[in-house]
Amino acid sequence: MDISQISDKLSPSPQLFPHCCLSLSATLTAHLASLLPTKPAFTVSVGSGSGLLEALITHRHPMVSIEGVEVNSSVNRYIAEEDMIVVNGTWGLHSRAAQAAAWMFVYPREPKLVTKYIETYGDQAGGVVLWLGPRADWADYESCFEDSSLWDVSLPADVGLAPFEMLAVMRKKSV
Repeated sequence: MDISQISDKLSPSPQLFPHCCLSLSATLTAHLASLLPTKPAFTVSVGSGSGLLEALITHRHPMVSIEGVEVNSSVNRYIAEEDMIVVNGTWGLHSRAAQAAAWMFVYPREPKLVTKYIETYGDQAGGVVLWLGPRADWADYESCFEDSSLWDVSLPADVGLAPFEMLAVMRKKSV
């Protein structure tokens, strides 16, 4: 099924799709697109997996540009090859994050990787970081941002996710 067909199946309510761990909805893609920068700025999605979420956002909101970062290009099914970045291993960082106006972490596996991105590129990075995942996992990741003096954290409700999932939005503090 191509991205247009999948996009047509999105409803306002969250639902699971093959090859994506996050519940997806038209509400969610619209909300995320409203938070992400428009071209020529871009977003880096660390651990993009199949790229379904990223492809749906950019398909439905063509002025948003998202580059995927993954350790193995073979898992990518939906992100254009030129927008896919492969890093060397689970702990690999990609320097393009320093130029990105936003970062997305969707169901990340390890808080230390998020911290490593913040410590390495946080001063240079753009203004917003999105974390999407299970509510039960947020406690493990919250300290990544609370320990940094760079970010204000908000937890918006009713963004089109399943009840067990959440979105955290970190915005860079004005200096």
